[in-house]
Amino acid sequence: MFKNEDIDAHQISLPLVNKNEDKTVFPLVLNVISRFWGEEPPKTEIETRSTSYKNYKGSIFIEGLEIIEKKLNLSSIIYRGSLDDLKKRIDQGIPCIVILPGIAETIQFATIVCGYDENEKRIITYVPEPDSFGAIPIEKFVKEWEQDDFLTMVVCPADVMNMLKNDSFPFSHSNRVALEAERLRIMGKDTEALSLIQKTIDRYDDASENPQLLLMLASILNENVDAKCIEYYKKIIEINPKFYLAYRGLGNYYLKKRDYSASNMYYNEAIKISPTRYGPIYKNLGLTYMNVGDNVSAKESFKKYLEQVPEARDRESILEFIHS
Repeated sequence: MFKNEDIDAHQISLPLVNKNEDKTVFPLVLNVISRFWGEEPPKTEIETRSTSYKNYKGSIFIEGLEIIEKKLNLSSIIYRGSLDDLKKRIDQGIPCIVILPGIAETIQFATIVCGYDENEKRIITYVPEPDSFGAIPIEKFVKEWEQDDFLTMVVCPADVMNMLKNDSFPFSHSNRVALEAERLRIMGKDTEALSLIQKTIDRYDDASENPQLLLMLASILNENVDAKCIEYYKKIIEINPKFYLAYRGLGNYYLKKRDYSASNMYYNEAIKISPTRYGPIYKNLGLTYMNVGDNVSAKESFKKYLEQVPEARDRESILEFIHS
């Protein structure tokens, strides 16, 4: 984290919003962007929608996007971005929301790109602290962003969005559907989610090549232990070999099927892409070793799990096995 001083950069100043205003149906990044455009988040609407997800931990972006579109004078678009596109939006005065790999028990998180520094070769990100910002080396930023296929969201007033109508926004339709399907999945409506995804694939030519939509499809099938998920995960990897969640998904599927060799292989492939992205993957990796009698490797994996998730609920039982 850096302080705002003596920086030679293309940078947009964003309002400071308290972290406590991060809500399941209205993530902090949407709160910040709304205020940036002069719109006050509608508390009553946020509270009303939140009642449907009292026990859900995480963000449901489609709810937040619907709130800003229906209650505020804002529009949104979700697409596969690029570094050039990101710089273009910043130069247009439009901050962008991007999805990046998480850490510990957070598998991914949303942040706001509000600038870039050509001299220092860094991407500038929003930090909810006074006079501060994040500065990520461009090469590192792109490498991490690629793991989620450069997922980008632009939220802006309708008249500004109209100015962008001739620009290219890859997968904008199917990315929106992926978020809608995610909400249906969270609500336990898997059949409706799968139907929505299939209709989208049938309607839009590029939808079957969109890793985000394919991931949602594969994830729902995986949760139901349906072997069809394998082909979709593998297609995602074919499209984007750095798509971490596809490897993890395959690891999870084969672990449930007790194919410990295949599960181990895919978990290790995910770890090669990002060793620190998601601590619990090491727990699952340890289980694959333990189930084939390799307790030495299992213990090493469990140690890494606890290193990355020191407050894990199962810490004591894991330590008991490690010291056995």
